[in-house]
Amino acid sequence: ETTETAFMENLKKRFDKDLIYTYIGALVVSVNPYKDLDIYNSNQMDLYMGLRLADTVYHAMMLELNNHFILISGESGAGKTEASKKILQYYAACSPETDLLTSVRDKMLMSNPVLEAFGNAKTLKNDNSSRFGKYMDIQFNSEGEALGGHILNYLLEKSRVVHQNHGERNFHIFYQLVEGGEEDLLHQLGLERDCLYYNYLTQGECAIMSSINDKNDWKTVKNALKVIEVSESDRTVLVASVLHLGNVEFDPDSRGNASLDNNTELHPCSAVPVKVLSPFNIDHAIYVRDALAKAMYGRTFTWLVRQINESMENKDDTMKMVIGLLDIYGFEVFYVNSFEQFCINYCNEKLQQLFIQLTLKSEQEEYEAEGIEWEAVQFFNNKIICDLVEERHRGIISILDEECLRPGDATDLTFLERLEEKMGDHPHFVTHRLADITTRKTLDRGDFRLLHYAGEVTYCVMFHVCCCLCLGQLMGQSKNAIVREVFCNADADSRRRPETVATQFKSSLLKLTESLLAKDAWYVRCLKSNESKKPGVLDEALVRHQVKYLGLMEHLRVRRAGFAHRRRYEVFLQRYKALCPATWPHWLGLPMDGVQVLVQHLGYMPYEYKMGRTKIFIRHPKTLYATEDAFERCKHELATKLQGKYRGYKAKGELKKRKENGERCHPRRSQVGIFINGFINRGDARSTDNSEYLAFVRQSYLNRLKLKLPQTVLDKTTWLTPPSVCQEASELLRKVYYRLMVRKYVRGISQQKKGQLQMKVVTSAIFKGKKDSYPQSITRPRRISGEADINPKVLQMIRNERVKYSVPVVKYDRKGFKPRPRQILLTTSAAYLVEEAKIKQRVLYTSLKGISVSNLTDDIVVLHITCEDAKQKGDLVFQCDHLFEFLTKLSMLANKQNAFQVVKGSITIEIQSGKQGAVDFTTGPEPLVYKDKNGHLMVVRHPPPHTPYPLKSG
Repeated sequence: ETTETAFMENLKKRFDKDLIYTYIGALVVSVNPYKDLDIYNSNQMDLYMGLRLADTVYHAMMLELNNHFILISGESGAGKTEASKKILQYYAACSPETDLLTSVRDKMLMSNPVLEAFGNAKTLKNDNSSRFGKYMDIQFNSEGEALGGHILNYLLEKSRVVHQNHGERNFHIFYQLVEGGEEDLLHQLGLERDCLYYNYLTQGECAIMSSINDKNDWKTVKNALKVIEVSESDRTVLVASVLHLGNVEFDPDSRGNASLDNNTELHPCSAVPVKVLSPFNIDHAIYVRDALAKAMYGRTFTWLVRQINESMENKDDTMKMVIGLLDIYGFEVFYVNSFEQFCINYCNEKLQQLFIQLTLKSEQEEYEAEGIEWEAVQFFNNKIICDLVEERHRGIISILDEECLRPGDATDLTFLERLEEKMGDHPHFVTHRLADITTRKTLDRGDFRLLHYAGEVTYCVMFHVCCCLCLGQLMGQSKNAIVREVFCNADADSRRRPETVATQFKSSLLKLTESLLAKDAWYVRCLKSNESKKPGVLDEALVRHQVKYLGLMEHLRVRRAGFAHRRRYEVFLQRYKALCPATWPHWLGLPMDGVQVLVQHLGYMPYEYKMGRTKIFIRHPKTLYATEDAFERCKHELATKLQGKYRGYKAKGELKKRKENGERCHPRRSQVGIFINGFINRGDARSTDNSEYLAFVRQSYLNRLKLKLPQTVLDKTTWLTPPSVCQEASELLRKVYYRLMVRKYVRGISQQKKGQLQMKVVTSAIFKGKKDSYPQSITRPRRISGEADINPKVLQMIRNERVKYSVPVVKYDRKGFKPRPRQILLTTSAAYLVEEAKIKQRVLYTSLKGISVSNLTDDIVVLHITCEDAKQKGDLVFQCDHLFEFLTKLSMLANKQNAFQVVKGSITIEIQSGKQGAVDFTTGPEPLVYKDKNGHLMVVRHPPPHTPYPLKSG
């Protein structure tokens, strides 16, 4: 029975048994019980009980590989937010347990407490009422794994920041911060742990609620912010700023303008060099203060949503399917209904129109288009109300835009007059002037009334919104990075006329509906069980009213009288053709005829289906479920048949292959005999018996050698060992191949590389096996020296000689061995000892009689110089970090390869006037160079690896 009375009785019986969900096709009716029910645990999720709609949508997405959305609607306090959270929890629980997917799941779940803290508040009808609209896309891959999400927010109720009606509170986050914030945090933010101290938190006279635990909620929000990777400090600073701003008060000065009554709240503000004075009266100053507070909080909320989206973003470009959850504000009727209620109820009108378009209207139009006999179900189409609000040039929003942007003094009354002029005869629009005598008693002169699909709502005409662009520009110059970011406006310099808030909201709603129309729709209709929020109480009159204006009875009648499923003939035939021998594997006729043959074979009764022009319509879900079950069984049978056919085909192919191989092998048996005989006689001289085998061995060796040739000249071990018959040829090939590799390597060496190799050869000849530090120098890169490192004055002095090498050294005086930084230049004929721009000594290569170094790891060099020249002062002793490179260059330029001595223990040096000295070398734990007590220069260095220190006697 499809009467309203029977429907209500069924709802009541189910509600009394805590069965709060009732299904009507793709729609589920949810009655708020105002108490916790144990139907959302993991066991229930495994049974798909209580979450059947979410599970059905998920499996429909996986089966059809398309996008879906769930529209959750109902009055404020009907349980929409809770329904959205439970569906999201179910999809999170369905995801496999991997590190990436667990992180994505946690971020999606933790976005709820954050958005509730910043976007929900206590109202008269709901302690946790959503004061913004939210549409969330959950993204899945082809395996059904949740990969990411994206949230769109709509029309945050910013007016609540500065004003709350009696019995209502501001947004939860303010109370959570003040009541639950740590002492250090409150001190840092300059806040008091007393909600009654702040003007913005006390207007509803219910700042403290026994039913709300702000301290515990603050801990939950803190944890959620960590999970979604949003900094807590960024948010709390802005929230605290709004509270401080609300405590800024004004007093009139001598001219009647507003002046700050107490600037305590402004002490934390940064001082600016330029002050701008605006002659506002007190009312205007308070208005601008509140406008700034609303703008700060609204932009902070938008910024927070953007950060959550970045945290949940999936950057994979592969195709993804989505399930959208639309949790929008419920229809609202307050004692005073302002611009926010107008937008909220307009949004509900649009969603009701979407519901009508996708269910009642479109379904009946589809039956008519397909030629299906149908008795029309009457319903109220609220498009007339949507047009009243949004119609271009004639709707309320268009008239509001004109009034806000036209030149001259536009007031609320002029706006009301324009409305009366444009739509005075509209059946769903009433004002005090247009109403009859009885209705006028319920309308003030500054109000207008709209007859919504859910009932009449009277709106206060104070719709004008002042856009304080100067405040936005000022906040955009803040030193706080977050404030600058939230007030960043890409269109600040645009010359286009700015859109009003109402137009922006209308545009976002139109984009949303376009997006939803591209997805398959499912619905959750939430009903309030009673106005007083009492658990287990169902007010039949209230519920009946909601059932009526939500169009549930009309939807039920359409579902009962209509068809539960419909499929295009091509899709239906392609999926189920395996169930009928006449249509499997290919149907060559028209798809419609193939479907007719198929359903007759399946035994469909005439009343169970109808054939349209392009689709088949199936009346009862059980008929399609039975067909689907038969298809699942058939898939297994087909798989078994296909396996058998394939195995037979494969076995037949193997048998044929073996037969062909046997035929090919028969003429080769004689060849095998010859090959075996050749193997037996392989050690004999070449003859007819072994010639083919030996040729095979040679060819095989050459083929393997070709694949395993050495890759470098230095590789002497990987040459393939030859068989005895190929040893001589292998040795010849090896010599030719290595000569060829050497030739290629030499030709490929650059002149610079060749010079370096020559230097290495010289260095090796002099020091290899003689000096302990030589092995470590082999891999040390060569330094690049040039004239850029030499003082220009020095270059001018030796301009007739070309500098071949220069290196910094530390020269030790002959008397006292004092270290002095110097530079040695090597030219084609002499070595120069240079101090900055002075040449201290010139040593001709012809006067260089010897070069001495120790056998240890030190960098000390002694140049032995003939003292026949009066300009020479004796032997040179110095330390050079690039010892081997310097000595190699010197030996090559001076041609003194045979003049080197690697000395062990001590080097005797000649000092001017025939005196002698010595440089002693030893090993020790720390490298040192100092003058010893005996007057010698003592050089201590680390021993080479694995060499113990010498033991001291005594």
